[in-house]
Formats: sequence, C-alpha cells, structure tokens
Amino acid sequence: MYPLAYTEPVFRPPSEWKSLILQVTNGCSWNKCTFCEMYTSEAKKFKAKKLDDIEQELIAIQQSGLPVYRVFLADGDAMMLPFRQLHAILTLIRRYFPSVSRISSYCLPRNLKNKTVEQLKELQALGLNLLYVGCESGDDEVLTYIQKGESYQSSLTALKKIKSAGIKSSVMILNGLGGVHLSEQHAIQSAKLMNEAQPEYLSTLVVSFPLGMERFTQGFNGQFTMLNQQQLFAEMHTLLTSLCLEKTIFRSDHASNYLVLKGTLGKDKQSLISQVETAMNNPHAIDLRQEWQRGL
Repeated sequence: MYPLAYTEPVFRPPSEWKSLILQVTNGCSWNKCTFCEMYTSEAKKFKAKKLDDIEQELIAIQQSGLPVYRVFLADGDAMMLPFRQLHAILTLIRRYFPSVSRISSYCLPRNLKNKTVEQLKELQALGLNLLYVGCESGDDEVLTYIQKGESYQSSLTALKKIKSAGIKSSVMILNGLGGVHLSEQHAIQSAKLMNEAQPEYLSTLVVSFPLGMERFTQGFNGQFTMLNQQQLFAEMHTLLTSLCLEKTIFRSDHASNYLVLKGTLGKDKQSLISQVETAMNNPHAIDLRQEWQRGL
C-alpha cells in the first residue's frame, strides 16, 4: 500500500486497480450532476493540491521502494487544472518514476475547452495516454435534466480533441439515465455520439441511486420512471443496433449490470446483440446477475 494520506472517499475506474492513485485534486469542480453522489460530502469540497505537496508524496513513494507502473490522477476533475499545472505534475511523475507506462485521469468535456490540441499533445508526450470521459448520454434533453452542464456537441468536441492529440478515450454511458420516457432517444443519441467520436473504449453501467432518488427526480420535474430489467435490455438493444464503431473495446460488465457483455465493436456487434436478445426473449437461458449480486 502506497504511503499516502487520502481525503476519503477516493474513486477510480475498475481498470486502475493496480495503479498509483495520485490525488492531485479533491472532489469535483462542477459537482452538480444529479445522478452522482460521489463528491457531495463536506470533506470533498473541491480544491487543487499544491505542487510541492504532490512532489513530497512522490518522493515518499519512491523512498518506500514500492513499484509504480501506472498512475491515475484523482479525484474526479483533475483535468480541470491549468495546462501548466498538469505539465508540471506529469514532469514530476516522469522524474521520480521514469518506468511508468500509463498515466490516466477522469475528464469532463469542459475541462478541455481552454486547452489546445498542441497542449494535449505535450501532456501525451509526458505520459498522459488515457482519459475516462463520462459523457453519460448523447441526448441534450437528458443532459439538461441531469444538470450535466454538457451537450452532444461539447462532448463530441472534447472527444475529437483527445483523439487529435493521440490520447485514448474511455467513454461511459449510463443505461437507464433517461427513464422510460426518454429511453429510446437516450440510446439513439448516445450511439450517434459514439459513432462520430469513435472512442477506443466504451462502457455502460446502469444508473443507480443508493442514497435515494429525490435529488435526481427533481431534475425531471418529478416525472421519472426507472427502467425495469426488460426495459434496460431493450435500451441496450437499441444502443447496440445503432452503434457503428470500427474498433472500440466494449464493456458492460460493471456490477450494476444484470447482463455482462464484452467484445469489440464492430466485429462482435451481432454476437452482443444476440446475447441481449436472448436476455429479452428467454432470460432463463442466459446467466444474469441476481439483485443481491448487483451494486456500485
């Protein structure tokens, strides 16, 4: 375990379980999305960490002798830091851990609004080679209701900028985010966004409310009905059939999902669709997660 004093809670993508989680910011500077409860506690009020403190942490890790091969920049909004700050942080990581093979971070589309492709290329050259972008939906109506502060176009602009800089993107779409009424347009517009962006990775999880739905449903003026299992499968079917991806690794294996799906789009598209159709038409013939097995 790395000798770091984190401001809890700390979140990371599942694929970063072997990474050094380097907390360069605390919380999320936006922190208005109604589906997200990750950074709502008082302890998670947004604040950037001083560069000197980050360097002292890197020195302590180096002196501990623990190996570092991958680094994830936490918390939820590290990419909002100015270019110069990010450049300095990456330079420190390369100085103390020159063997690091991957540096990654969560990224909101708005984080890149004032960063040029040339600046992102400089960060990529220093090792920043993967950004996790929570698009959540490609539908502007859904995005407005959940107070994402983004749009189809802002998400697409950011994803294209990331690709132009030679950085890989891993996009998250939330299954069920639009409820019953907006389910179809949520799936279709999300697929359209992905088709234009062609991310290297795409994953989905089912929107969940472990702390209650009141804050979320207020954004829908109280008119939100959660999708049941079969409706979630129907939405996934619409998403998959609408996707036209060339070479995107697709994962729908988060613990919130009833049906685990893994493949590469497009070569595995029909196989994935067939699995969803089996779940829709003959659910007893396929291995589905039980309610007690699901979670965040």
